[in-house]
Amino acid sequence: MIHALKGVRYLHSSTVRRAELSVPVPWGEIRAQVWGPDHGRPVLCLHGWSDNSGTFNTLIPFLPKECRYVAVDLAGHGQSSHRAPGVFYSFPTYVMDIHRVVDALQWKKFSIIGHSMGGNIAGMVSDSVRTGCFILLLFEHNPCSVQTLAVLCGVKFILCFPQYSALYPEMVDAVVLLDSYGFLPTELKEVPKVMRQGFDELLQFEKKTAEKKTRVYTLQNAVERLMAANPTLSEKSVHILLERGAVQVEGGVVFSRDFRINLKNVVRISFEESLEMQSRIRASVLVVLAEDGFEKLFLDSEQKKFVSVLLQAYRDRNHSVVTVPGDHHIHLNNPEVVAPLVSDFLRTKVLSQSAAKTNEDTAKL
Repeated sequence: MIHALKGVRYLHSSTVRRAELSVPVPWGEIRAQVWGPDHGRPVLCLHGWSDNSGTFNTLIPFLPKECRYVAVDLAGHGQSSHRAPGVFYSFPTYVMDIHRVVDALQWKKFSIIGHSMGGNIAGMVSDSVRTGCFILLLFEHNPCSVQTLAVLCGVKFILCFPQYSALYPEMVDAVVLLDSYGFLPTELKEVPKVMRQGFDELLQFEKKTAEKKTRVYTLQNAVERLMAANPTLSEKSVHILLERGAVQVEGGVVFSRDFRINLKNVVRISFEESLEMQSRIRASVLVVLAEDGFEKLFLDSEQKKFVSVLLQAYRDRNHSVVTVPGDHHIHLNNPEVVAPLVSDFLRTKVLSQSAAKTNEDTAKL
């Protein structure tokens, strides 16, 4: 079976039924953790900004055992390779990374669980497989191409990405958004300022990197820094994330993530485009929001208005939107709060549907 997959390598497994996966990509590898039976129902798990696949370590053991969970370290995070020099990190490139992973695994249909930024990637993936909005990796190997500049300078986001639906019309059957909305729009008037800031930040980063040495921390200092930067994480959760988020070196540890992920994202989507893309999602959707989560931590008054409309649109299409007590990392800190909702959703929308189809196909024989 392993040889049938396109370059996928299972690096090792453990007695806790968790394996390490490596998918080759042009700039290195995308790493992932895998739980569940080889032929289980595929579920792709996407972490949030600056986290890694460890964010699902405490949740997945509570979820249905019939599924095959692949939790990815997105490029520049965890144990996955950093992008090539001179390249931006953006949602289009992350979506293309997921396309590569799914292609390597040869999945025809799968579900997605996405936390925070991972949920926004999930929203794009769920839409793209139907509508032709799958976002091409325009600037990974040629960051100064004319096509790239056209996209970044205001060409309509949706019009840039044709044909994908003709090849993969129905791939995502269910999406779980953990303290995420699937899309995070930007006001059009803010786009030029954000783009300029992103370009300037990358240039300054490249200048400083040539002179700056990588900082080495003691493990305790690394824990303290991560907790200070992410106050919603418990100390136990910090240690879990550092298992993949830090690398042992002489004198201590260094953070494994690419610090370019901290730079301003130059590829943005408008509110109108968010609604259009959201309307094209075929998959069943479960939105699990935290009472003290993303909205309270990060959104300004205008963004809260946008998000309110997005959430109502989910409800109007008979998707589920629920709120649980807790903070932005409730799924990692206290998975028992989130797990029953996610488990019931997967059983109802994925496993039972799959079983019903199997029975129907058997009856036809």
